[in-house]
Amino acid sequence: MAVSRTPFIAGNWKMNLDHLQAIAFVQKLAWALADAKHDFADAEVAVFPPFTDLRSVQTLVAADSLPIAYGAQDVSAHDSGAYTGEVSGAFLAHLDCAYVIIGHSERRQYHGESDADVNAKVLAAHRHGLVPVVCVGETAEDLEAHGPSAVPVAQLRAALAGVDGAKGLVVAYEPVWAIGSGQAATPEQAEQVCAALRVLIGELLGEEVAASTRILYGGSVKAANIASFLREPNVDGALVGGASLDIDEFSSIVRFKKHVGA
Repeated sequence: MAVSRTPFIAGNWKMNLDHLQAIAFVQKLAWALADAKHDFADAEVAVFPPFTDLRSVQTLVAADSLPIAYGAQDVSAHDSGAYTGEVSGAFLAHLDCAYVIIGHSERRQYHGESDADVNAKVLAAHRHGLVPVVCVGETAEDLEAHGPSAVPVAQLRAALAGVDGAKGLVVAYEPVWAIGSGQAATPEQAEQVCAALRVLIGELLGEEVAASTRILYGGSVKAANIASFLREPNVDGALVGGASLDIDEFSSIVRFKKHVGA
């Protein structure tokens, strides 16, 4: 039975925009989408600001009843305690975050996060009612040595150990070789890996969860190529990096249906 999955366009701001800039950005994004008469049934929109911006974004979204979701870029595996510099899922939940990015390649590369760390954070997100956006992806060396889907599938298998699929999940396939390079994967490459990830979700969490889970592509996504990715049956949206900091470009990505073509 076919399941309809609302496309999900997520903007990962990384370490950009302070809380005042965040307020201005979200206001302008909301205005741009309203002016374009964007139907949020066509695509859910979410932004992922730095931790220091989240309270400001929460206040703005609540006060103006903006139809824009938001989440954090990371979460601690621990709920509380002597963990200097970490941020608990409980804190994020109290800021009304809907989502949290977990296992981004920059966290894996620069902070040494292992598959076990990613799994612990997914479980922590679920303990606090947050939907994890689990990032997986291979380096150019991985691609050469193991082929296109082996590493992302292994990463996701580890991330989902002991996870209750009923609590919600988004998966983002981000080939490390494409992030920030200007050279995106082809739609066919993205579809091949996303299809393999969906098969794995079905094996681990059941076919119903697999059918309803949104799988995103990330890596040099822009308005000029988003429609080609969203034509693929197993690509349900995008995790957008640099382009999410440009309001015109990001709002155009969100409105991908305007330039899908036939």
